Amino acid sequence: MKSKVTSEENAKKRAEIIQELKSELERLSRLESIEGFEGSIYIHANNKDEDGAKERHGGNSQGKVKSDYLAKAAEKAADKAADKATDKAADKAADKAADKAADKAADKAADKATKNSGDRVDTGTFINSPYGALQPLLEDSEIEEIWINSPQRIFVAKRGKSELTNVVLTATQLQAIMDRILMWCGRRIDLAHPFVDARLPDGSRLHITIPQITAEHWAINIRKHLMRGKTLVDLVELDVFNDEILELLQTSVKQRKNLLVSGSTQAGKTTLLNALASAVPIGERIITIEEVFELKPRVPDCVAMQTRSASLDGVGEVNIRKLIKEALRMRPSRLIIGEIREAESLDLLIALNSGIPGMATIHANSARDAIRKLQTLPLLAGENITQEFITPTVAHAIDLVIHVGIDGEGVRRVLQICKVNDRYENSNIEMENLFVWKEDVYVSGLGD
Repeated sequence: MKSKVTSEENAKKRAEIIQELKSELERLSRLESIEGFEGSIYIHANNKDEDGAKERHGGNSQGKVKSDYLAKAAEKAADKAADKATDKAADKAADKAADKAADKAADKAADKATKNSGDRVDTGTFINSPYGALQPLLEDSEIEEIWINSPQRIFVAKRGKSELTNVVLTATQLQAIMDRILMWCGRRIDLAHPFVDARLPDGSRLHITIPQITAEHWAINIRKHLMRGKTLVDLVELDVFNDEILELLQTSVKQRKNLLVSGSTQAGKTTLLNALASAVPIGERIITIEEVFELKPRVPDCVAMQTRSASLDGVGEVNIRKLIKEALRMRPSRLIIGEIREAESLDLLIALNSGIPGMATIHANSARDAIRKLQTLPLLAGENITQEFITPTVAHAIDLVIHVGIDGEGVRRVLQICKVNDRYENSNIEMENLFVWKEDVYVSGLGD
């Protein structure tokens, strides 16, 4: 019905254009007739012979040809204008149909995304919540981590296993939630700074990566740290380690040993480090240094510091190396580094060898790999740092390496505890296994 009305409107508009052009053509014809009449009088007065008659006849023929040309031009112009109007109407109809098809396809894709995860969540229900439709996920005490691959692909981790949720957002809704979070954190994200590492009000850790670093959508991770407030005794009850290891760790902390916690991502390194820091005797002053605030030791005298990125002008950056140097001027009894990744490992080793006990975490596959990595990272500090200097420094700085892991069932556990001896040969540091998890039981006293 709508197509029929459009065709009638186009035909009517075409007829109007043709009528206007015909009127203009008739006006021009009348003017040419007057000019031709005046020309014929002039020619008759000067040439009364047959040649004058032929000239007049030729002038009239020329006018007729001109009139025919104008008529064809007018018709051609009318056809062109009508075709243009028709094409415009057709394009408009096509765009409208395409938009409708796109909306339908988007709804179909969203329904498909939630097919295996229950009914679709009504995002409008949480419009006044600080985190929108993500609010119930953040409030769920069983969810350890939330990550978003796209507005229609939102995953969570429960008991170490990932699940696809039934929460589906639009790109606008997701960006509005992230804008509120970033505003609270005081962090910015743009093409010049496509990454953000920040902390939410409840202490959860936020990481965002935006296109064009990612292919299409924002990549968002929110780590909740449900076990962060646990003590060493609580971890024993959760079967992270046994009573023998508990006694060893408590004794090591009281004796001001330097401890290195190693493991993979999500293995529980930060949780264990926080529990070890909480076991520090009352009366000692702890300085914690992190990229983002995560540690909260249960001690009365604690100062927490975190890094800061550069401003828009490229100034004001504060990295971990700078914080370690400043912490040494703050009368620390213990120095705790959330994670060592790069050249700050050199500053940590120097601090530990200056008489200040400390703790830190590092990513590694085993306790021995953690020591080897700690021997390598300081080389990033400069060309003047050699392995001959680093090897004895590491051997004298670290006392125990506690390696944690997570199995396929999502169970986190201490897998290995090694003692670092002061002896080394070339670049090989001697280590001794104190406890190793083997076949569902801890085995102690094995040499390495």
